[in-house]
Amino acid sequence: MTKDVAIIQQLVLDKLHSLSLDKQLELLDFAEFLVQKNAFQPPNRSIKGLCADLGVQITEADIAEARREMWGHFPKENV
Repeated sequence: MTKDVAIIQQLVLDKLHSLSLDKQLELLDFAEFLVQKNAFQPPNRSIKGLCADLGVQITEADIAEARREMWGHFPKENV
């Protein structure tokens, strides 16, 4: 444990001892919340990563073809 960590822990303990019992319980509840919040955070995955196990391989050409099929006969405004 580094010196800075020990100092911070001592400062937290000093503050804890200065609180009433109900405030100590409130602080304990908050500390448990922080531990739980930081316990496990799955890594963020891209859309490509989320779909990787589905076995679907979509290329740029596939997307361009789908766009042409979808919008190819869409009426264009006269500009």
